[in-house]
Amino acid sequence: MAPIRKLLIANRGEIASRIIATARRMDIATVAIYSDSDADAPYVKEADEAVALAGNAPSQTYLRDDLIIAAALRTGCDAIHPGYGFLSENAPFASACAKAGLIFVGPAPNVIASMGSKILAKELMAAAGVPVLSGITIADDEELKSDIGDEAGRTVGYPLLVKAAFGGGGRGMRAVNNPNELIHAIASARREAESAFGNGTVFLEHYVESPRHIEVQIFADTHGNAVHLFERECSIQRRYQKIIEEAPSMAVTDDLRAELGAAAVKAAQAIGYVGAGTVEFVMGTDGKFFFLEVNTRLQVEHPVTEAITSLDLVALQLGVAEGIALPPAVLNASIRGWAIEARLYAEDVTAGFLPSSGTLVKFEIPTFAGLRVDSGVAEGSKVDIHYDPMLAKVIAYGSTRDEARRLLARALSKAKIHGVISNRDLLVAILREDDFAGGAIDTGYLVRHNPIELIASTHSPEIIAIHCLAASLADQATRRRDAKVQISLPSGWRNVQNGPQRQRWAIGNQELEVSYRFGRNGLQAQVDDSSFGEIVLFCASATQVDLAIAGVRHRIEIHRVGQTCYVDSALGTCALVEVPRFPEPDSRDAPGSLLAPMPGVVLRVLAAIGQEVPAGAPIVVLEAMKMEHTVRAPAAGTIQALHIKSGQAVDVGFVLAVMEGGQ
Repeated sequence: MAPIRKLLIANRGEIASRIIATARRMDIATVAIYSDSDADAPYVKEADEAVALAGNAPSQTYLRDDLIIAAALRTGCDAIHPGYGFLSENAPFASACAKAGLIFVGPAPNVIASMGSKILAKELMAAAGVPVLSGITIADDEELKSDIGDEAGRTVGYPLLVKAAFGGGGRGMRAVNNPNELIHAIASARREAESAFGNGTVFLEHYVESPRHIEVQIFADTHGNAVHLFERECSIQRRYQKIIEEAPSMAVTDDLRAELGAAAVKAAQAIGYVGAGTVEFVMGTDGKFFFLEVNTRLQVEHPVTEAITSLDLVALQLGVAEGIALPPAVLNASIRGWAIEARLYAEDVTAGFLPSSGTLVKFEIPTFAGLRVDSGVAEGSKVDIHYDPMLAKVIAYGSTRDEARRLLARALSKAKIHGVISNRDLLVAILREDDFAGGAIDTGYLVRHNPIELIASTHSPEIIAIHCLAASLADQATRRRDAKVQISLPSGWRNVQNGPQRQRWAIGNQELEVSYRFGRNGLQAQVDDSSFGEIVLFCASATQVDLAIAGVRHRIEIHRVGQTCYVDSALGTCALVEVPRFPEPDSRDAPGSLLAPMPGVVLRVLAAIGQEVPAGAPIVVLEAMKMEHTVRAPAAGTIQALHIKSGQAVDVGFVLAVMEGGQ
């Protein structure tokens, strides 16, 4: 093959930036593609050229193989790198690239097709001698048998997993504990799989108790070389999606590593694999492992492998695509040190991991030695409902696991992420939790450790009160700074002593009132009915408050945007919304209103006006960031009004329906 001189990246966000960075070092020109909402994304500016794809939905843009290939040909590209997700594991797209004379940076179309079906993949692996779990396949258009629950119990056994046959990332996956749950789980998984992957075929597979999710990085070239680059531990998951990954795994001994690596290489050789890929296994507490799937692409978590091997996997992908043999550094790779990656998502953990959207008014992650940040956003970036909510991957490397763990926790705890709700606090809490620190993890970690309780365990009980006071003092300093008259008078001065100055703040569903007074004895303050006692105020400005409470000094940073104050200190971070002193009289929603818990698109309306529904009945199904969310009746009642229809986009807080008796 000829050298690649110009590369189109058929993806977006952080992985597009990641590929561009390596291509630049290899003197390969790059072309980005972008949707309407991605027009100002960092990766678009980083590429040498960019081509617009009109629209926002993936079906209009990043899944349009015809538009992507046309963009590559129009800009004179030699090759296309698909990244991960979207068309990265789409065999017809790989074939279309070849027909257009473009190099597809990935395995051959027939290999992608064979692994794209988890059912066929399991059959091939079983024939190759790779351990697999038994299961039942239910085709896209197959009518469910009335006794499917009993058959699954006999053939597979409960608990079991319903899994999308085409695709991954936890979408189209449901855990089922008994026959009564199965039909609903299959229907839901089918809909989600159809929406995400265009095929609703699912299969049922036995659920291994307390499993670890272990995957092995493989690499193969066109010269007959096939190797593994060791394992990654991916057991910390929410909704079957990974959030923390590491390499190597504490649960894998040298002997087990050799077994896993041999099985992964055997899998690669059985299908004639070429390029970078990942063989995923589920592993029980006894060390026995079973094949899950082969991801025929680069993985999100590839940086941890790069960290412990000092290899650039994207550069190796491009080299293999050019026909170059894998170098000795790959064939003789070894493990050095430890790496842990955390996926920073725009999501509200306390609301059940609902995706969050908005504009990042500040996005800062500190720079430490041993820390790497792969980000698809920057300050000013908009996070919307159309794509995966991942903001960045933060990767820490150290000589030991504990060194990497502590570095990553510190970096995340000092990050400033303003404008969207993120999972940052949960990531920090996990990294600092004793079981995680000791390596006692499996895919049920976030079932045993309640995420909300994890977050609460790391927060000082004083944080909200102190941050509310600091926000009020910063506001007061701003008012004095901007005063046009009587600028020499102290804050809150009256010629007849009056009550304290007051300000109300909301955080989540909680409201707090700050009252404070500057007097001869200094600053006196309280939040609601709780007094702070002795306060020494060293300085207060619009952006920083330095004060000591009961002898403990706190330096607090304030970032005010509209009615919201983002407050950061060593205690943690808060987003406080100022409560209007005189709210609009008509601002309250009607009693019984069902509000959209997140921005999204209405998939289905499951109730009708006048219908009586029991508590917990599904009313509306929303889709946001590739996930379904069902809005249910909070209590029994009658549907009085519906303000939505299928396909309608709604923002958070939008009144979806009104119920009588549903307050």
